[in-house]
Amino acid sequence: MSWTKNREKLYEASVSTLRAISKNKKITSKTGLSQRPPTSVNIALPNVPRSSKDIYKWRGESDFQAFWHLFHKKTRDFQLTLPAKMIFNELEISRVELLGCKKYLGSKKNISEFTNARSDELEDEKSLNFLSYGANLWIKKASGQYLTDNSKNILNKFIDKYKIDNSCDLFRKNLLASIDSQAEFEKNALKLLKKINLLREDFEEDELDIEDVPGSTDEIENIDSNIEEESITDEKLDLEEFQEDFNIDIQETVDSIDDTSIEEEIDSIAYPNNQFKSNKEKDYSIYTTNFDEIIDAKDLVTNDESLRLRNQLDNLIKPHIPTIGKLANRLQRLLLAKQNTNWNFNLDEGMLDNARLHRIIANPRFPLSFKQETENDFKDTVVTLLIDNSGSMRGRSISLAAICADIIGSTLERCQVKTEILGFTTKHWKGGDSKKMWIINGNTSNPGRLNDIRHIVYKSADNSWRRSRKYFGAMLREGLLKENIDGEALSWSHERLLKRQEERKILIVISDGAPVDDSTLSANREDFLDNHLREIISKIEKESPVELQAIGIGHDVTKYYKNALTINRAEELGEVLLEELSKLFKD
Repeated sequence: MSWTKNREKLYEASVSTLRAISKNKKITSKTGLSQRPPTSVNIALPNVPRSSKDIYKWRGESDFQAFWHLFHKKTRDFQLTLPAKMIFNELEISRVELLGCKKYLGSKKNISEFTNARSDELEDEKSLNFLSYGANLWIKKASGQYLTDNSKNILNKFIDKYKIDNSCDLFRKNLLASIDSQAEFEKNALKLLKKINLLREDFEEDELDIEDVPGSTDEIENIDSNIEEESITDEKLDLEEFQEDFNIDIQETVDSIDDTSIEEEIDSIAYPNNQFKSNKEKDYSIYTTNFDEIIDAKDLVTNDESLRLRNQLDNLIKPHIPTIGKLANRLQRLLLAKQNTNWNFNLDEGMLDNARLHRIIANPRFPLSFKQETENDFKDTVVTLLIDNSGSMRGRSISLAAICADIIGSTLERCQVKTEILGFTTKHWKGGDSKKMWIINGNTSNPGRLNDIRHIVYKSADNSWRRSRKYFGAMLREGLLKENIDGEALSWSHERLLKRQEERKILIVISDGAPVDDSTLSANREDFLDNHLREIISKIEKESPVELQAIGIGHDVTKYYKNALTINRAEELGEVLLEELSKLFKD
């Protein structure tokens, strides 16, 4: 049986087991990242990993959702602040996971691996996701579950943030003692939130006195009577058989899974001082910037991966080297000619003019002649390349964009023109933590941008080309390219340029078309992102000292940018690109 069929079998087995454990045959599945907590019977389950070492983590995500549907029942909608709500949810998730491990002993390793794997994915110590997850780990540690160093770090940050001291140990004991009753557990969870000052001021005291509600384990044990015996039998997988499914020999046919969720944040993104941000709040808004990031390309790849991807990019560039060399030399001569210096002669002071010393030999009374160097009026220049790293660029388009960046960057560096190379995408497909926060907060209408944006610095203007070039291949990395919110990326790169000291500033955008983000467009108007991009472009072109140029990769982008060209084939890349650069620097 091929590895592909094995993976399909594993996925089907996992979904069937999830239905069987949860005793809910109405559960449907889709590929994606699970929500915390799950909000419907349409569960999301990641694809089966390509490495057997990640199987337990993957099964843990499936088990977590199965236990949620088995042990959790919807109760009162407590009016909590967002931090309190997220901690409340994590406590409830820890309850159902502990109950599941208690009832299904084989799932204990799965849940443990899944718990610690999630800790590895959470790296923004200021985010609510990071801090609230500490509540889950706080319960898990007391139950004896093994925690990795990353999990311990999150737990310690949670303890420090909310001042969890020894006086809270009693609350934790009460939580663990009440895991069999959802109502009692929620009551103790609210008491903990009150202890750490997270309940709203208008939170009514009587809400702490929760009467028993449907969903306690006592009622869950009797749920079988509400489901037909035959339907359960049809859906149920014997857990021992399920275990055997995972004993398939996959070591020979699998490469290690590619981690596409590297989320180390360098800085949070905000634009309070950017005059070129949209000033029409009703037209464009951002739901939250808490989960956005700016990241160096070197932090997206390992050393070995950066070398492999750089070699891959070099192989793509090889066919164009003869043409590129000639055209690069032409541009270099143009730029250096504009930077050449002139001399003024026959001056009374300055540098001694050796070429005119013969006049003194012929006539000692002839005065000494001096010369002085004068520079041409060539403005100090900086160029920023902003590269679309969206999923629609996958394949030929991103290869062309990477080649463009390499050609332009290396040529301009040879001419002493400082160059910055940036990229933009999102951290997730179809929304990330921003969308989850929006869902938790009540799915308000027209929320604004609903994805976590990722802005990438491949090379800053002050870094040398030699040190940065090895990381350019990162844009070819599988899993990097997701969705694109062009307006904010353009605003961000423009703001970086405005802070530079150079007299002349040029911004070149390399893209393949319109901005697209499913989560944002599904919750706002269809032209929400498109209008914002047009507004940012219009402001820059009309009001900014920055010169804006666009390069469309396989698509005409003149409907957005006044100054734009299109590259359709790799063969025309070198000539078209450098001809356009020559026009820019002739001005």
